[in-house]
Amino acid sequence: MLQVGKPAPHFKGQALVGREFKDINLDALKGKWVVLFFYPMDFTFVCPTELVAFNNAVADFEDRNALVISASTDTVFSHLGWVKADERLASLKYPILGDVTKKISQDYGVLTDEGIALRGTFIIDNAGILRWAAQYDLNVGRNIEETLRVLDALQTDELCPCNWEKGQDTIKAG
Repeated sequence: MLQVGKPAPHFKGQALVGREFKDINLDALKGKWVVLFFYPMDFTFVCPTELVAFNNAVADFEDRNALVISASTDTVFSHLGWVKADERLASLKYPILGDVTKKISQDYGVLTDEGIALRGTFIIDNAGILRWAAQYDLNVGRNIEETLRVLDALQTDELCPCNWEKGQDTIKAG
């Protein structure tokens, strides 16, 4: 069962990286933080806005030693067709994982009865522990700034109050 504070479910699969297909495996990413986000389907309306927003923030994630990986239940061939057809997606700087078996979506608790993924965002720390999980309705895009804020807070390894932002004081226990 998926639970924050426990090891993140292992995943491996083929992803579109640029215009090439490459294998991705969570075990090979130890030592890096991973921001794994699921989206429902290629060739839709809200999804490309999220993929572009994450792409615009890739350098911010990299500055935090974090890799961004997206995933949907579409094939890598569908991903390739989509990035070729939509110029907004032509220069994505992170992999798009093809979860055609739907196992990864199921393991992360985002698989719907219709066989597509909900909008889910997961932060996995550099030791492979799931540190944050958020799910969104299919109709509502997520907030990338909130993902960065939570990543910053988690990386302090301290107590962070409500609405804490990088540079603010953390709570000193005791």
